[in-house]
Amino acid sequence: MANENSKILTVEREKQLRQPIDEYVGKIQKKIDDLRADGTEKVVSLQGDIDALKRDRIYTKEEKEAKLSQARAELEKAKAVESKNKDEVSKLIADAENYIKAHFEKDYYQPVCESCKAEMDAAKANYSKRVAELKQQHQQTISKLSDHQEIKDEKYVYKNRLFDAKMEYEKNVQEIKDRKHGAYSYRHHLLDMLRMSKFTFVETAQEKWENYKYKFNYKEFLLRNGLYIAIVIIFIGLCIITPILKNVQLLTYNNVLNILQQASPRMFLALGVSGLIMLAGTDLSVGRMVGMGMTTATIIMHQGPNTGMVFGHAFDFSGMPTPAKIVFALFMCILLCTIFTTIAGCFTAKFKMHPFISTMANTLIIFGLVTYSTKGVSFGAIESTIPSMIIPKINGFPTIILWAVAAVIIVWFIWNKTTFGKNLYAVGGNPEAASVSGISVFKVTVGAFILAGILYGFGSWLECVRMMGSGSAAYGQGWEMDAIAACVVGGVSFTGGIGKISGVVVGVFIFTALTYSLTILGIDTNLQFVFSGIIIVTAVTLDCLKYVQKK
Repeated sequence: MANENSKILTVEREKQLRQPIDEYVGKIQKKIDDLRADGTEKVVSLQGDIDALKRDRIYTKEEKEAKLSQARAELEKAKAVESKNKDEVSKLIADAENYIKAHFEKDYYQPVCESCKAEMDAAKANYSKRVAELKQQHQQTISKLSDHQEIKDEKYVYKNRLFDAKMEYEKNVQEIKDRKHGAYSYRHHLLDMLRMSKFTFVETAQEKWENYKYKFNYKEFLLRNGLYIAIVIIFIGLCIITPILKNVQLLTYNNVLNILQQASPRMFLALGVSGLIMLAGTDLSVGRMVGMGMTTATIIMHQGPNTGMVFGHAFDFSGMPTPAKIVFALFMCILLCTIFTTIAGCFTAKFKMHPFISTMANTLIIFGLVTYSTKGVSFGAIESTIPSMIIPKINGFPTIILWAVAAVIIVWFIWNKTTFGKNLYAVGGNPEAASVSGISVFKVTVGAFILAGILYGFGSWLECVRMMGSGSAAYGQGWEMDAIAACVVGGVSFTGGIGKISGVVVGVFIFTALTYSLTILGIDTNLQFVFSGIIIVTAVTLDCLKYVQKK
């Protein structure tokens, strides 16, 4: 029974409130189960048997066909029974749902919610009372002590007692939350049994929202999303300040498109380096890869004969058809970038060399070779018709964005739907365990570097088309920091094995939008580096805090 002067329900009283619902819906459920026994349930079972038979290789072709024919014949009979009982089952389900709708909320769930609220208030009051009692006892004890060590011991005991009281309070709060959530979920359980796990979109959304509220922890929420919240606040501040200081609206359609255009080539670079960070590594050569790719693509797609030389030789691709030059430039960008990333990957995988060292070596080698071979000269512009062929604007919409979208989809598929992607997570999380389970750490590591090289090559080629050429060895300087920062801000952990493609996309957009906003505001480029550095340190700190908590 409930206490006379309280809304708090005992466990027995709660069961009594739920009993009429259990009895009414239970009787209907039994009738439905009886009707489904030779119909729906048998259909599901036989379909599973047929699928298993199709995969089974222990039978001859004739035996398999005979068994399949028999199972299909039984399936047709079961479907006939299911069809025959369909209307009656639907009526019974509707009857049960109407009863649940009329009685569950009013007769059961609301009293439980009121009880939980009263219990929560009582738990808070008891906790406050306990804290006050402990404080009073502590003060009384301290007043009687004079020895420094005894006072120190008493403070230690007092601190432990406060901690115990807090743990007891949090335990009571969790039990109350469990009770309320269990009461809410019981309705979902009843409908689940009646409908065989078929729910409407609204019901699914409501259940997800309830589960989110039940599991929500503000500390974990701030730890996961605090950086994003801060960046959004900063961006909103910039949107407010920019019109006042510069008389320019920041958040316009054209500005958004410009941000997306600038982000598109960088998306390829971030997607490439994210796979290496997943392996608890990094890549310092991204920017130099871009410079090499831009130079290569500009030389091949140059408008007319090249005036600049490579190792003393002037290349002339003017006789090659434009489509052939486009394809050849892309091929060479991917080939060169992949060669260097593969070399770095082999050193990393074979000799356990940290990617920081192998990619730093790549950085020096690439920059030295490209600068020496070209004497640091810029190779001018590419053919003016090429951008309109590859990234035309359709009604003002820049189609370069679609290239980035395609890259995101492909890499997402590789990460989430292929064996290589699953192995990537496994090796990044624990390479020793992955090796013991039969995964080739060498192949996965080199594969991640090869994938990165392909993406770098594609990204540098696309940037060349976007910028109409002007390739030089110095182009792309610092881009590796932007790519790495975007991954870190997007939640790809340097501890390895943790990360999502969606996070990488968000990270790229955040950094591109922030840089674009600060440029419009007239902030010096050097100060922009300061902002980026602060964001990177904050992101890595939060990532480390999450790792420490898990440990």
